[in-house]
Amino acid sequence: MWPSQVHYHQAIRALRQGQIISYPTESVFGLGCDPLNLNSVNNILLAKQRSWQKGLILIASEIEQLEPWIDWARVPNIEKIYASWPGPETWIVPVTDEVSPLLRGQYNSLAVRVSAHPVVQQLCDQFAGAIVSTSANKAGNPAPKSSFQVRKTFKDSIGFYMTGATSKSLRPSRIRSALTGETLRS
Repeated sequence: MWPSQVHYHQAIRALRQGQIISYPTESVFGLGCDPLNLNSVNNILLAKQRSWQKGLILIASEIEQLEPWIDWARVPNIEKIYASWPGPETWIVPVTDEVSPLLRGQYNSLAVRVSAHPVVQQLCDQFAGAIVSTSANKAGNPAPKSSFQVRKTFKDSIGFYMTGATSKSLRPSRIRSALTGETLRS
């Protein structure tokens, strides 16, 4: 079942209220929040039992939504990144000095993706910006493929559970370094 406009409205309201939402992505269900609300970002890390040092991913429906986070002046071959989006291609990019360690982890970079998934695109369009994205699992456990599995794991700690389906990709997005072009996860 695909989300209705009422579902999108409820998800956006939850994001703006600082809550965590769950939603389908290309390969698994994800958890997300407003990346400017560091309390929400911290709550995702706590819910997942994930170390802040690892960093998180920001997803968007268009490149412009990622502009505030990325130091594009330090990115060689921007055209290669642009050509890979929208799609399941995550890039590790240099960030501006203002990006919180809760988002970037122990690094001076951040994982970002412009998604082709229709639910993600609609969420980011209606939110008018990028959102945090991380797999909806506790650290070390398999990533869920359904909203039911996410509910079973997180129960009331999630503000809104979005309906919908993953794109059925068997693999998570490929991760590449924007500075070197190296594939970090295929």
